[in-house]
Amino acid sequence: MAEPVLAAELRQEAPIPLDLGFALHPGEVTALFGASGAGKTTVLRCLAGLYRPRTGRIRCGGETWFDSDADLWLPSHRRRIGLVFQDYALFPHMTAEANVAAALGHLPRAQRAARARALLALVHLQDFASRRPAELSGGQRQRVAVARALAREPEVLLLDEPFSALDRAVRVALYAEIEALRARLACPIVLVTHDFEEVARLADRVLVLEDGRIIAEGDVGAISARADLPIIAAAAEAGSVLDATLVETLAARRLSVLDTAAGRLVAPVIDAAPGARLRVRIPARDVILADRAPEGLSVHNALAGTVAAVEPRAGGLADLLVAVGAARLRAQVTEDAVSRLGLAPGRPVVALVKSVAVTRPGA
Repeated sequence: MAEPVLAAELRQEAPIPLDLGFALHPGEVTALFGASGAGKTTVLRCLAGLYRPRTGRIRCGGETWFDSDADLWLPSHRRRIGLVFQDYALFPHMTAEANVAAALGHLPRAQRAARARALLALVHLQDFASRRPAELSGGQRQRVAVARALAREPEVLLLDEPFSALDRAVRVALYAEIEALRARLACPIVLVTHDFEEVARLADRVLVLEDGRIIAEGDVGAISARADLPIIAAAAEAGSVLDATLVETLAARRLSVLDTAAGRLVAPVIDAAPGARLRVRIPARDVILADRAPEGLSVHNALAGTVAAVEPRAGGLADLLVAVGAARLRAQVTEDAVSRLGLAPGRPVVALVKSVAVTRPGA
C-alpha cells in the first residue's frame, strides 16, 4: 500500500471524548460511520482545523498541522483541505462562478474566472455559472460546493454528510459525481455519514466510531459482515457487500456472471464490459440456507459454505454469518430454522442467494 497522505492521532476526555488514530491513503475514500454523537463530525473538524483537541498530532503531505507536544496548530486557511458541508455554506449574494472563484485566492486574479468555470464544468454546471444559490436546486448547490472545495487543490477532501438533505434520486446522481471525481483525484476523501447505503456505494475503507473511538475498521465487505456490531446489524437493508469483476454477459438469458470472493454469482444483466470492477450487495433477507443443494428452483446462486456465527435478534429472528470462499455472507432466518436445521458454528450449509444488487457501477 502507498504511503499515507495524512496520519492523525486525536485524544481528549472532554468536552467531546476522542481516543483514536488513523491514516488516509491516496485516492482512497474512507467513511467515518456511526450514530449521531459518535464523534464523526468532530474528527472531521479536527482535520479541517476548525476544532483543536487537547492532545495528539496531525501530519499531512510531510507538513505538521497539529502537534500538542510542540504547541503547534496550523489554522484552517493554511491547510490544503477541501470541505463540503451538509448545508452547502454558499454565499447567497454571489453567482455559482463567484462562489467558486472565492476559493481561488492562491491564483492571480486574471486566472480565477476561467478556473472557476473549468471547475463548474467538472461537476457539469458550466451552464449555471451565472445563477445564484437561490436559483439552483439542492443537488446543483451541492455540486457548486464540491467545485469550490476542489478549487483549493486540496491534499484531502472532507465531506460532512453532504447528501443527507437531498432526496434519493438526487443523492444517487451525486454518488455518480463523487465516483467520477474519485477516479480523477489522487487525494484521499473522507466521508462522514450515518447511512450505510452511502458507505456501500462510495467507500473503500470504513472506520466505525462510537463515543470518539474506532470500534471497528476495515474494507466495506469486512465491516458489512460484522453482525456483532449493533449499528451494522441494524443498518437498513442489512446484508453483505462484495467487490466483483464482470466475467461475461449471457445476452440471450439477460444475465451477467460475476467473480467475487464468495465465488461466481449470476445477476440480472449489467451494462458494462467484461473486466469491469463492480460492487454488489446481497441483502441478508435474500439469503436462504439449506442443508443440501436443492433442485428445480428459480434461484441461480447456490454457494457451499460453513456457518461462522449465529446472533439471536428480536422478533424470533437470528442473524447468521456464513463463510463462503474468502467472503462472509450475512443471512437472516427464523429461530425456528436455526433449530430445525441445527445451524451452529461449523455446520456446513448451502447459501441460496435470491438477489444480487449492483451498488457501484463498473469502472
